[in-house]
Amino acid sequence: MRKIIVGAQVSIDEFGEELDRVFKKFDLLLGRKTYEIFAAYWSYYDEDASHGSIAKLFNDIKKYAVSRSGEVDTMKRLKQEDGPNLVTQGSTDLVHALFANDLVDAMSIFTVPVVLGGGKKLFADGSAPHSFKLTRSRVSPNGLIVGHYEREGEIKIGDATLDSPSEREIARQERMKREG
Repeated sequence: MRKIIVGAQVSIDEFGEELDRVFKKFDLLLGRKTYEIFAAYWSYYDEDASHGSIAKLFNDIKKYAVSRSGEVDTMKRLKQEDGPNLVTQGSTDLVHALFANDLVDAMSIFTVPVVLGGGKKLFADGSAPHSFKLTRSRVSPNGLIVGHYEREGEIKIGDATLDSPSEREIARQERMKREG
């Protein structure tokens, strides 16, 4: 008998540990819409409440809001300045612009085992080709998968062909010639 699985809960503790790794020392780079959503939350959340540390963190860090994804020169300038890493979360249009302009150095992808039926693409048409390597990963007991990736340089395209066909493949080719 088969099982039908429609959802799972995410452990707040494990999710929080991984978020802490991403959000160690950083400045926040957000699109305008995501900035407004975040600002409506962090600036009013009680820092002493349960999970209030994220509100305190967001209140204390420097934030940059990009009003249009076309502000590529501003993002390039910010990247060249000294300071902590620039982290973005959400802000799909901004992320697409960062990928399209080859400005992404690392990714942390949180995969939650819940199907919501739709959403926005992380990798949109128009992204510049990128090669990343997995530097760390974690799978929680309830299925949360976190992958941390860093740029690896030029894309390497491998050759999947075999050096020489197996005896079985040679026999198959000969049979195909005979049978037409």
